Amino acid sequence: MSHPTPGVPNWVDLGTADLPDATRFYTQLFGWEADVSGEEYGGYTTFRLHGRAAAGAGPLYGEGQPTAWSTYVATDDADEIAARVEAAGGKVLVAPFDVMFQGRMAAFLDPAGAPFSVWQAGTMKGADVFDVPGALTWNELTTRDVEGSAAFYGSVFGWVARESSMGGLPYIVWEHQGATIAGMQAMDGDDWPDDLSPHWMIYFAVRDCDESVALAQSLGGRVAHPPTDLPIGRYAVLDDPQGGTFSILQSANA
Repeated sequence: MSHPTPGVPNWVDLGTADLPDATRFYTQLFGWEADVSGEEYGGYTTFRLHGRAAAGAGPLYGEGQPTAWSTYVATDDADEIAARVEAAGGKVLVAPFDVMFQGRMAAFLDPAGAPFSVWQAGTMKGADVFDVPGALTWNELTTRDVEGSAAFYGSVFGWVARESSMGGLPYIVWEHQGATIAGMQAMDGDDWPDDLSPHWMIYFAVRDCDESVALAQSLGGRVAHPPTDLPIGRYAVLDDPQGGTFSILQSANA
């Protein structure tokens, strides 16, 4: 992706309580190389897959902030998106600000409580490798308010929520300008703990789901949901050693 498409998720990064250990874990799990920035960027690390930007990671800055992955949606105007978020009932957590010459970002909460961010590209465009082992392959909103979320993201980004199914269960796909760009899952039923907040889940592609799960465990990770088959492939949900939750997906077409 040489030019980010506005309204499409194009970057993910990890805020972690232990950046050196997270770097050890993810570089060994996905074969990433760690490109550590200077002090002016707080040691922010860009993970590269064969030299191409795949994801990022940085230290936690807020007291009590949990280790977590964040989804970024590309935009041409972070300030305009911030205004739309507020108008649609969301909350601005971090107002738009410049990250040197890299770009401009902001962080928000949707009305149901799911955090997300936007990235207005400068010299840093976002990820430039997708849908191959070790790269981002899917972003999925998990929420207790499907109808409200459909209205909110439609107003902010122009997304259209289309009903679908996944493994025989109801599922929503997000479409933007006719292209499928993300998913949405309802947090209903007994499978979702009451204390689990709405969130954006990220999926990294892997060649072999079971082998990747075993490797993650050997590196100090934990299995939050075991390998499971879906029509699109085989997936699992993992926690890194600091508690950052993410998913892996072995495509059925691999």
